[in-house]
Amino acid sequence: MAHQHYRTKGIVLAKKDSGEADQIFILYTQNFGKIEVVGKSIRKITSKLKAGIDVFYFIEVEFIQGKRQKILTDTILLEKFLNIRKFPEALFIFSQISGVVSRLIPAEKMDEAVWNLLLETIKKINDLSFKKLKLEILCHYFLWNFFSLLGYSPELYSCPICSSKLLPETFFLSPEAGGVVCWQCCNKEKKENQSFLAFKIEVGAVKLIRFLVKEPIEKAERLNIWEKDLQNLNKALDTYFSFLTESCCAES
Repeated sequence: MAHQHYRTKGIVLAKKDSGEADQIFILYTQNFGKIEVVGKSIRKITSKLKAGIDVFYFIEVEFIQGKRQKILTDTILLEKFLNIRKFPEALFIFSQISGVVSRLIPAEKMDEAVWNLLLETIKKINDLSFKKLKLEILCHYFLWNFFSLLGYSPELYSCPICSSKLLPETFFLSPEAGGVVCWQCCNKEKKENQSFLAFKIEVGAVKLIRFLVKEPIEKAERLNIWEKDLQNLNKALDTYFSFLTESCCAES
């Protein structure tokens, strides 16, 4: 019985060896969301497919659905993103992004907004690959918007506990509470529950997250950020992502 062939564009997020000569590729695709495809015997020198697919390539891919796996049948290379490979900082940033996408997004759930965000961000990273600070801003731009598209966006304007508007004073980020908590609620929660987790987040960092999820990427890349705010923003991102990862693992 003939197999149906499927074609789509995709970004190669990761790969791993399988068996004696196969490789498994994880892609985020335009039409099928996150998928895994197997390149049969692709590690052999004689493979015709190996030149057209590798980690972080933008490709057009063709596959068939086998009994247990999707089997790679053809690839067309659209963009290698050579600058990302040339600069270690750019490679590190995109590795972070691809790792988060692979970890958090469900398999085979197509989301056009996520696809557009991923492709747009990768192109910008490739263009700005020699500017370390700009790369970090682009990483934050992608991840906070990615969380938002998945429905995991933190509350940034009102305290999620008391619902009062957040004034420019002392803030605390609590992933468990669902966002940025006012200092009164934070103190109260810590007295009533010693395991309540929250850490101080600077007003400037909160404003930056608000800006990044509201404005287009062209404005984000022009931002000038104080080192103190960037460090605080990095801590906020690490804390929030760790919480999301643990939550997703618990649900699966």
